[in-house]
Amino acid sequence: MKSYIRITVQAAVLFLVCVLLFAVLTPQTVTQDTSRQTITALNDIARTAETHRTELDTLGNMVYDVSFVILDMTDNVLYPDTAVNDKMTVEKAIQKRYPYQYLKDENGVWGCVIILDDGLDGYRMLRYRFIIGMAIGGLIILLGMVGFGVYLNRNIITPFRKMQDFAGKVAEGRLDEPLTMDGDNLFGAFSESFDIMREELSASKQRELELQKKERELVASLSHDLKTPVTGIKLAAELLQMRLSVKAEDAGTDIAFSRDEIDSMNDSVDGILQKSEQINALVSDLFTSTLNDLGEFKVNCCDEDSGVLADIVKSCDDKHYAVMGKLPQVIVRIDRKRMAQVIGNIISNSYKYADTAINVDFKLSDGFLEMRIRDQGQGVPSDEIELITNKFYRGKKWADSGTEGNGLGLYIAKMLMKKMNGGLTAENDGGLAITLIIPLS
Repeated sequence: MKSYIRITVQAAVLFLVCVLLFAVLTPQTVTQDTSRQTITALNDIARTAETHRTELDTLGNMVYDVSFVILDMTDNVLYPDTAVNDKMTVEKAIQKRYPYQYLKDENGVWGCVIILDDGLDGYRMLRYRFIIGMAIGGLIILLGMVGFGVYLNRNIITPFRKMQDFAGKVAEGRLDEPLTMDGDNLFGAFSESFDIMREELSASKQRELELQKKERELVASLSHDLKTPVTGIKLAAELLQMRLSVKAEDAGTDIAFSRDEIDSMNDSVDGILQKSEQINALVSDLFTSTLNDLGEFKVNCCDEDSGVLADIVKSCDDKHYAVMGKLPQVIVRIDRKRMAQVIGNIISNSYKYADTAINVDFKLSDGFLEMRIRDQGQGVPSDEIELITNKFYRGKKWADSGTEGNGLGLYIAKMLMKKMNGGLTAENDGGLAITLIIPLS
Protein backbone atom coordinates (compact mmCIF):
# COMPACT_ATOMS: atom_id res chain seq x y z
CA MET A 1 0.00 0.00 0.00
CA LYS A 2 2.91 2.37 0.69
CA SER A 3 4.13 1.85 -2.87
CA TYR A 4 0.68 2.71 -4.23
CA ILE A 5 0.55 5.95 -2.17
CA ARG A 6 4.03 6.87 -3.40
CA ILE A 7 3.02 6.27 -7.04
CA THR A 8 -0.16 8.36 -6.56
CA VAL A 9 1.80 11.29 -5.12
CA GLN A 10 4.38 11.06 -7.90
CA ALA A 11 1.64 11.00 -10.55
CA ALA A 12 -0.06 14.05 -8.98
CA VAL A 13 3.22 16.02 -8.86
CA LEU A 14 4.09 15.04 -12.44
CA PHE A 15 0.66 16.11 -13.71
CA LEU A 16 0.89 19.44 -11.87
CA VAL A 17 4.34 20.09 -13.37
CA CYS A 18 2.98 19.33 -16.85
CA VAL A 19 0.10 21.81 -16.40
CA LEU A 20 2.47 24.51 -15.18
CA LEU A 21 4.88 23.88 -18.06
CA PHE A 22 2.01 24.11 -20.54
CA ALA A 23 0.85 27.40 -19.01
CA VAL A 24 4.36 28.84 -19.10
CA LEU A 25 5.49 27.59 -22.49
CA THR A 26 2.34 28.34 -24.49
CA PRO A 27 2.42 32.08 -25.53
CA GLN A 28 -0.39 34.50 -24.83
CA THR A 29 -0.20 35.55 -28.48
CA VAL A 30 0.72 33.71 -31.64
CA THR A 31 1.48 34.78 -35.13
CA GLN A 32 -1.61 34.46 -37.22
CA ASP A 33 -3.13 35.93 -40.38
CA THR A 34 -5.68 38.72 -39.87
CA SER A 35 -9.19 37.58 -40.67
CA ARG A 36 -10.88 38.72 -43.89
CA GLN A 37 -13.59 40.53 -41.90
CA THR A 38 -11.00 42.57 -40.00
CA ILE A 39 -9.13 43.46 -43.20
CA THR A 40 -12.37 44.54 -44.86
CA ALA A 41 -13.29 46.72 -41.90
CA LEU A 42 -9.76 48.17 -41.78
CA ASN A 43 -9.87 49.07 -45.50
CA ASP A 44 -13.35 50.54 -45.18
CA ILE A 45 -12.31 52.72 -42.23
CA ALA A 46 -9.17 53.85 -44.03
CA ARG A 47 -11.05 54.88 -47.22
CA THR A 48 -13.70 56.70 -45.18
CA ALA A 49 -11.02 58.52 -43.13
CA GLU A 50 -9.08 59.50 -46.27
CA THR A 51 -12.29 60.81 -47.85
CA HIS A 52 -13.40 62.73 -44.78
CA ARG A 53 -10.06 63.78 -43.39
CA THR A 54 -11.47 67.02 -42.03
CA GLU A 55 -14.71 65.42 -40.86
CA LEU A 56 -13.55 62.26 -39.02
CA ASP A 57 -16.51 62.53 -36.67
CA THR A 58 -18.66 61.12 -39.44
CA LEU A 59 -17.05 57.75 -38.68
CA GLY A 60 -19.19 57.65 -35.55
CA ASN A 61 -22.30 57.43 -37.72
CA MET A 62 -21.09 54.22 -39.28
CA VAL A 63 -21.32 50.77 -37.66
CA TYR A 64 -18.20 48.67 -37.52
CA ASP A 65 -17.74 45.40 -35.63
CA VAL A 66 -14.29 46.44 -34.43
CA SER A 67 -12.82 49.08 -32.17
CA PHE A 68 -10.26 51.40 -33.80
CA VAL A 69 -8.30 54.60 -33.36
CA ILE A 70 -6.83 57.07 -35.89
CA LEU A 71 -3.48 58.65 -35.10
CA ASP A 72 -1.46 61.28 -36.92
CA MET A 73 2.22 60.75 -37.66
CA THR A 74 3.17 62.14 -34.23
CA ASP A 75 0.89 59.61 -32.50
CA ASN A 76 -1.71 62.23 -31.62
CA VAL A 77 -5.24 60.82 -31.53
CA LEU A 78 -7.32 62.24 -34.38
CA TYR A 79 -10.35 60.09 -33.77
CA PRO A 80 -10.69 58.82 -30.22
CA ASP A 81 -12.70 55.69 -29.65
CA THR A 82 -14.45 55.04 -26.36
CA ALA A 83 -12.58 51.69 -26.08
CA VAL A 84 -9.23 53.48 -25.85
CA ASN A 85 -8.07 53.38 -22.22
CA ASP A 86 -4.45 54.35 -22.61
CA LYS A 87 -2.33 56.29 -25.07
CA MET A 88 -1.96 54.24 -28.22
CA THR A 89 0.96 54.56 -30.61
CA VAL A 90 1.93 52.81 -33.78
CA GLU A 91 4.82 51.21 -31.95
CA LYS A 92 2.48 49.77 -29.31
CA ALA A 93 0.16 48.51 -32.02
CA ILE A 94 3.05 46.70 -33.66
CA GLN A 95 4.07 45.19 -30.31
CA LYS A 96 0.53 44.03 -29.60
CA ARG A 97 0.14 42.79 -33.17
CA TYR A 98 -2.90 45.03 -33.79
CA PRO A 99 -3.85 45.35 -37.47
CA TYR A 100 -3.09 48.86 -38.78
CA GLN A 101 -3.00 50.78 -42.08
CA TYR A 102 -1.45 54.15 -43.00
CA LEU A 103 -3.66 56.93 -44.33
CA LYS A 104 -2.47 58.77 -47.44
CA ASP A 105 -3.38 61.75 -49.62
CA GLU A 106 -1.70 63.56 -52.49
CA ASN A 107 0.87 64.96 -50.05
CA GLY A 108 1.81 61.51 -48.57
CA VAL A 109 1.08 59.68 -45.33
CA TRP A 110 -0.78 61.79 -42.85
CA GLY A 111 -2.07 59.24 -40.29
CA CYS A 112 -2.68 55.61 -39.28
CA VAL A 113 -5.77 53.52 -38.52
CA ILE A 114 -5.25 50.92 -35.77
CA ILE A 115 -7.76 48.14 -35.03
CA LEU A 116 -7.77 47.58 -31.26
CA ASP A 117 -8.15 43.82 -31.46
CA ASP A 118 -5.43 41.31 -32.31
CA GLY A 119 -8.03 38.53 -32.98
CA LEU A 120 -6.59 36.24 -30.30
CA ASP A 121 -9.25 36.59 -27.62
CA GLY A 122 -10.79 33.28 -28.69
CA TYR A 123 -7.38 31.61 -28.55
CA ARG A 124 -6.72 33.03 -25.09
CA MET A 125 -10.08 31.84 -23.83
CA LEU A 126 -9.49 28.38 -25.33
CA ARG A 127 -6.04 28.25 -23.74
CA TYR A 128 -7.45 29.28 -20.37
CA ARG A 129 -10.25 26.74 -20.57
CA PHE A 130 -7.82 24.02 -21.65
CA ILE A 131 -5.59 24.69 -18.62
CA ILE A 132 -8.60 24.71 -16.28
CA GLY A 133 -9.92 21.53 -17.89
CA MET A 134 -6.56 19.81 -17.48
CA ALA A 135 -6.42 20.85 -13.83
CA ILE A 136 -9.96 19.61 -13.16
CA GLY A 137 -9.31 16.38 -15.07
CA GLY A 138 -6.10 15.84 -13.12
CA LEU A 139 -7.94 16.44 -9.85
CA ILE A 140 -10.63 13.94 -10.84
CA ILE A 141 -7.98 11.36 -11.76
CA LEU A 142 -6.17 11.99 -8.47
CA LEU A 143 -9.40 11.60 -6.50
CA GLY A 144 -10.12 8.42 -8.46
CA MET A 145 -6.70 7.04 -7.61
CA VAL A 146 -7.17 7.94 -3.95
CA GLY A 147 -10.62 6.28 -3.94
CA PHE A 148 -9.24 3.22 -5.70
CA GLY A 149 -6.44 3.11 -3.15
CA VAL A 150 -8.96 3.20 -0.30
CA TYR A 151 -10.92 0.42 -2.04
CA LEU A 152 -7.75 -1.67 -2.48
CA ASN A 153 -6.76 -1.15 1.14
CA ARG A 154 -10.19 -2.10 2.47
CA ASN A 155 -11.08 -4.99 0.19
CA ILE A 156 -7.71 -6.49 -0.77
CA ILE A 157 -4.78 -5.30 1.35
CA THR A 158 -6.52 -5.53 4.73
CA PRO A 159 -7.97 -9.04 4.08
CA PHE A 160 -4.55 -10.22 2.91
CA ARG A 161 -2.93 -8.82 6.04
CA LYS A 162 -5.51 -10.64 8.13
CA MET A 163 -4.72 -13.86 6.27
CA GLN A 164 -1.00 -13.19 6.77
CA ASP A 165 -1.53 -12.79 10.51
CA PHE A 166 -3.75 -15.88 10.43
CA ALA A 167 -1.01 -17.89 8.68
CA GLY A 168 1.43 -16.78 11.40
CA LYS A 169 -0.96 -17.97 14.10
CA VAL A 170 -1.38 -21.32 12.30
CA ALA A 171 2.40 -21.67 12.04
CA GLU A 172 2.62 -21.05 15.80
CA GLY A 173 -0.01 -23.72 16.40
CA ARG A 174 -2.70 -21.28 17.57
CA LEU A 175 -5.59 -23.07 15.84
CA ASP A 176 -8.36 -21.95 18.19
CA GLU A 177 -8.51 -18.37 16.88
CA PRO A 178 -10.90 -18.14 13.88
CA LEU A 179 -10.27 -15.98 10.82
CA THR A 180 -12.85 -13.17 10.86
CA MET A 181 -14.69 -12.84 7.55
CA ASP A 182 -16.19 -9.78 5.85
CA GLY A 183 -18.82 -10.69 3.28
CA ASP A 184 -18.35 -7.36 1.45
CA ASN A 185 -14.77 -7.94 0.33
CA LEU A 186 -13.67 -9.99 -2.65
CA PHE A 187 -12.03 -12.66 -0.51
CA GLY A 188 -14.98 -13.65 1.68
CA ALA A 189 -15.16 -17.19 0.28
CA PHE A 190 -11.37 -17.38 0.20
CA SER A 191 -11.23 -16.40 3.89
CA GLU A 192 -13.90 -18.98 4.67
CA SER A 193 -11.78 -21.67 2.97
CA PHE A 194 -8.80 -20.66 5.11
CA ASP A 195 -10.93 -20.90 8.25
CA ILE A 196 -12.18 -24.33 7.17
CA MET A 197 -8.54 -25.31 6.73
CA ARG A 198 -7.85 -24.06 10.27
CA GLU A 199 -10.70 -26.17 11.61
CA GLU A 200 -9.42 -29.22 9.74
CA LEU A 201 -5.89 -28.63 11.03
CA SER A 202 -7.24 -28.24 14.54
CA ALA A 203 -9.23 -31.46 14.22
CA SER A 204 -6.20 -33.20 12.72
CA LYS A 205 -4.02 -32.00 15.57
CA GLN A 206 -6.61 -33.21 18.05
CA ARG A 207 -6.72 -36.60 16.33
CA GLU A 208 -2.93 -36.72 16.42
CA LEU A 209 -2.92 -35.96 20.14
CA GLU A 210 -5.53 -38.65 20.71
CA LEU A 211 -3.49 -41.09 18.65
CA GLN A 212 -0.37 -40.26 20.62
CA LYS A 213 -2.34 -40.79 23.80
CA LYS A 214 -3.57 -44.15 22.52
CA GLU A 215 -0.04 -45.11 21.52
CA ARG A 216 1.21 -44.26 25.00
CA GLU A 217 -1.65 -46.28 26.46
CA LEU A 218 -0.72 -49.10 24.08
CA VAL A 219 2.89 -49.04 25.23
CA ALA A 220 1.72 -49.15 28.84
CA SER A 221 -0.73 -51.97 28.00
CA LEU A 222 1.90 -53.94 26.09
CA SER A 223 4.37 -53.45 28.93
CA HIS A 224 1.82 -54.90 31.32
CA ASP A 225 0.83 -57.70 28.92
CA LEU A 226 4.45 -58.60 28.27
CA LYS A 227 5.36 -58.49 31.95
CA THR A 228 2.82 -61.19 32.85
CA PRO A 229 4.10 -63.94 30.48
CA VAL A 230 7.72 -62.97 31.12
CA THR A 231 7.14 -63.39 34.87
CA GLY A 232 5.50 -66.76 34.20
CA ILE A 233 8.43 -67.87 32.03
CA LYS A 234 10.88 -66.75 34.71
CA LEU A 235 9.05 -68.63 37.47
CA ALA A 236 8.70 -71.80 35.38
CA ALA A 237 12.37 -71.69 34.44
CA GLU A 238 13.45 -71.11 38.06
CA LEU A 239 11.26 -73.99 39.25
CA LEU A 240 12.66 -76.28 36.56
CA GLN A 241 16.19 -75.24 37.48
CA MET A 242 15.54 -75.83 41.19
CA ARG A 243 14.14 -79.31 40.59
CA LEU A 244 17.04 -80.28 38.40
CA SER A 245 19.52 -78.97 40.99
CA VAL A 246 17.84 -80.91 43.82
CA LYS A 247 17.71 -84.04 41.67
CA ALA A 248 21.35 -83.73 40.77
CA GLU A 249 22.43 -83.31 44.40
CA ASP A 250 20.37 -86.30 45.60
CA ALA A 251 21.17 -88.72 42.78
CA GLY A 252 24.84 -87.97 42.29
CA THR A 253 26.08 -88.91 38.86
CA ASP A 254 23.23 -91.30 37.98
CA ILE A 255 20.12 -89.17 37.54
CA ALA A 256 16.75 -90.82 36.95
CA PHE A 257 13.32 -89.15 36.66
CA SER A 258 10.02 -90.61 37.67
CA ARG A 259 6.91 -90.32 35.50
CA ASP A 260 5.44 -87.68 37.79
CA GLU A 261 8.61 -85.60 37.59
CA ILE A 262 8.70 -85.86 33.79
CA ASP A 263 5.01 -84.85 33.58
CA SER A 264 5.65 -81.92 35.90
CA MET A 265 8.59 -80.73 33.84
CA ASN A 266 6.57 -81.14 30.64
CA ASP A 267 3.86 -78.95 32.15
CA SER A 268 6.48 -76.35 32.98
CA VAL A 269 7.87 -76.49 29.44
CA ASP A 270 4.33 -76.19 28.01
CA GLY A 271 3.78 -73.13 30.18
CA ILE A 272 7.00 -71.61 28.91
CA LEU A 273 6.01 -72.30 25.31
CA GLN A 274 2.54 -70.79 25.79
CA LYS A 275 3.93 -67.67 27.41
CA SER A 276 6.53 -67.38 24.65
CA GLU A 277 3.81 -67.70 22.01
CA GLN A 278 1.80 -64.99 23.78
CA ILE A 279 4.81 -62.66 23.72
CA ASN A 280 5.43 -63.49 20.06
CA ALA A 281 1.82 -62.63 19.15
CA LEU A 282 1.98 -59.30 20.96
CA VAL A 283 5.29 -58.32 19.41
CA SER A 284 4.16 -59.53 15.96
CA ASP A 285 1.03 -57.34 16.05
CA LEU A 286 2.98 -54.31 17.18
CA PHE A 287 5.68 -54.90 14.55
CA THR A 288 3.10 -55.34 11.76
CA SER A 289 1.29 -52.12 12.74
CA THR A 290 4.57 -50.18 12.86
CA LEU A 291 5.66 -51.43 9.43
CA ASN A 292 2.32 -50.40 7.95
CA ASP A 293 2.62 -46.90 9.45
CA LEU A 294 6.08 -46.57 7.91
CA GLY A 295 4.80 -47.71 4.51
CA GLU A 296 7.26 -50.62 4.46
CA PHE A 297 4.84 -53.50 4.90
CA LYS A 298 4.99 -55.79 1.87
CA VAL A 299 2.44 -58.31 0.59
CA ASN A 300 3.36 -60.78 -2.15
CA CYS A 301 0.24 -62.31 -3.69
CA CYS A 302 0.23 -65.42 -5.86
CA ASP A 303 -2.33 -67.93 -7.14
CA GLU A 304 -3.36 -70.53 -4.57
CA ASP A 305 -5.92 -73.33 -4.52
CA SER A 306 -8.87 -72.41 -2.29
CA GLY A 307 -8.15 -75.54 -0.22
CA VAL A 308 -5.30 -73.63 1.40
CA LEU A 309 -7.92 -71.63 3.33
CA ALA A 310 -9.15 -74.79 5.06
CA ASP A 311 -5.56 -75.68 5.95
CA ILE A 312 -5.01 -72.21 7.42
CA VAL A 313 -8.19 -72.45 9.55
CA LYS A 314 -7.11 -75.86 10.83
CA SER A 315 -3.63 -74.63 11.73
CA CYS A 316 -4.99 -71.57 13.58
CA ASP A 317 -7.82 -73.40 15.41
CA ASP A 318 -5.93 -74.76 18.42
CA LYS A 319 -9.16 -75.38 20.37
CA HIS A 320 -10.85 -77.11 17.43
CA TYR A 321 -13.88 -74.81 17.61
CA ALA A 322 -14.16 -74.22 13.85
CA VAL A 323 -16.97 -75.89 11.90
CA MET A 324 -16.16 -75.74 8.18
CA GLY A 325 -18.81 -75.27 5.51
CA LYS A 326 -18.54 -76.34 1.88
CA LEU A 327 -15.50 -74.74 0.22
CA PRO A 328 -15.79 -74.01 -3.55
CA GLN A 329 -12.88 -75.30 -5.61
CA VAL A 330 -11.45 -72.11 -7.11
CA ILE A 331 -8.11 -70.36 -7.49
CA VAL A 332 -7.60 -67.39 -5.18
CA ARG A 333 -4.87 -64.76 -5.32
CA ILE A 334 -3.50 -64.23 -1.84
CA ASP A 335 -0.34 -64.05 0.23
CA ARG A 336 -0.59 -67.31 2.16
CA LYS A 337 1.48 -66.10 5.09
CA ARG A 338 -0.54 -62.88 5.46
CA MET A 339 -3.86 -64.72 5.06
CA ALA A 340 -2.83 -67.01 7.92
CA GLN A 341 -2.17 -63.88 9.97
CA VAL A 342 -5.64 -62.51 9.12
CA ILE A 343 -7.52 -65.70 9.96
CA GLY A 344 -5.38 -66.27 13.05
CA ASN A 345 -6.23 -62.81 14.39
CA ILE A 346 -9.96 -63.35 13.82
CA ILE A 347 -10.01 -66.79 15.49
CA SER A 348 -7.87 -65.49 18.37
CA ASN A 349 -10.37 -62.67 18.91
CA SER A 350 -13.21 -65.21 18.95
CA TYR A 351 -11.38 -67.32 21.55
CA LYS A 352 -10.77 -64.25 23.72
CA TYR A 353 -14.19 -62.59 23.63
CA ALA A 354 -16.68 -65.38 22.77
CA ASP A 355 -15.04 -68.78 23.39
CA THR A 356 -17.78 -70.56 21.45
CA ALA A 357 -18.03 -72.70 18.34
CA ILE A 358 -16.95 -70.91 15.15
CA ASN A 359 -18.82 -71.36 11.86
CA VAL A 360 -16.77 -70.88 8.68
CA ASP A 361 -18.83 -70.57 5.47
CA PHE A 362 -17.93 -69.68 1.87
CA LYS A 363 -19.76 -68.06 -1.06
CA LEU A 364 -18.73 -66.92 -4.56
CA SER A 365 -19.72 -63.36 -5.50
CA ASP A 366 -18.65 -61.19 -8.47
CA GLY A 367 -15.08 -62.33 -8.89
CA PHE A 368 -14.52 -62.79 -5.15
CA LEU A 369 -14.71 -65.62 -2.65
CA GLU A 370 -16.47 -64.51 0.53
CA MET A 371 -15.24 -66.30 3.65
CA ARG A 372 -17.53 -65.73 6.65
CA ILE A 373 -16.19 -66.49 10.14
CA ARG A 374 -18.94 -66.26 12.81
CA ASP A 375 -18.82 -67.05 16.51
CA GLN A 376 -21.86 -67.49 18.79
CA GLY A 377 -20.96 -64.94 21.43
CA GLN A 378 -22.59 -61.69 22.49
CA GLY A 379 -21.42 -59.77 19.43
CA VAL A 380 -20.57 -56.06 19.45
CA PRO A 381 -22.93 -53.13 20.26
CA SER A 382 -24.38 -51.67 17.05
CA ASP A 383 -22.82 -48.25 17.70
CA GLU A 384 -19.34 -49.83 17.86
CA ILE A 385 -19.53 -52.28 14.96
CA GLU A 386 -17.99 -49.75 12.52
CA LEU A 387 -15.19 -48.91 14.95
CA ILE A 388 -13.80 -52.31 15.89
CA THR A 389 -11.47 -52.36 12.84
CA ASN A 390 -9.92 -49.01 13.80
CA LYS A 391 -6.40 -48.93 15.13
CA PHE A 392 -6.15 -49.37 18.92
CA TYR A 393 -9.94 -49.49 19.29
CA ARG A 394 -11.41 -51.89 21.84
CA GLY A 395 -15.06 -52.13 22.71
CA LYS A 396 -16.09 -50.20 25.81
CA LYS A 397 -17.30 -53.35 27.52
CA TRP A 398 -14.06 -55.26 26.98
CA ALA A 399 -11.76 -52.28 27.59
CA ASP A 400 -13.17 -52.05 31.13
CA SER A 401 -13.27 -55.80 31.74
CA GLY A 402 -9.54 -56.35 32.13
CA THR A 403 -9.47 -58.75 29.17
CA GLU A 404 -6.06 -58.74 27.51
CA GLY A 405 -5.91 -56.97 24.15
CA ASN A 406 -4.39 -54.03 22.32
CA GLY A 407 -6.95 -53.17 19.61
CA LEU A 408 -4.70 -54.18 16.71
CA GLY A 409 -5.98 -57.62 15.66
CA LEU A 410 -8.92 -56.65 13.41
CA TYR A 411 -7.16 -53.47 12.29
CA ILE A 412 -4.23 -55.54 10.99
CA ALA A 413 -6.60 -58.08 9.43
CA LYS A 414 -8.48 -55.36 7.52
CA MET A 415 -5.24 -53.68 6.45
CA LEU A 416 -3.82 -56.97 5.15
CA MET A 417 -7.00 -57.79 3.20
CA LYS A 418 -6.90 -54.36 1.60
CA LYS A 419 -3.28 -54.88 0.57
CA MET A 420 -4.33 -58.20 -1.03
CA ASN A 421 -6.97 -56.26 -3.07
CA GLY A 422 -9.77 -57.66 -0.94
CA GLY A 423 -11.74 -56.42 2.01
CA LEU A 424 -13.09 -57.12 5.48
CA THR A 425 -16.52 -56.33 6.95
CA ALA A 426 -18.01 -56.92 10.39
CA GLU A 427 -21.62 -57.42 11.48
CA ASN A 428 -23.72 -58.88 14.26
CA ASP A 429 -25.51 -62.12 13.36
CA GLY A 430 -26.12 -64.27 16.44
CA GLY A 431 -22.59 -63.32 17.40
CA LEU A 432 -19.82 -61.41 15.67
CA ALA A 433 -19.48 -62.29 11.98
CA ILE A 434 -16.34 -61.27 10.06
CA THR A 435 -16.53 -61.56 6.25
CA LEU A 436 -13.30 -61.75 4.28
CA ILE A 437 -13.62 -60.73 0.62
CA ILE A 438 -10.88 -62.71 -1.15
CA PRO A 439 -10.05 -61.92 -4.82
CA LEU A 440 -10.12 -64.75 -7.33
CA SER A 441 -7.24 -65.30 -9.73
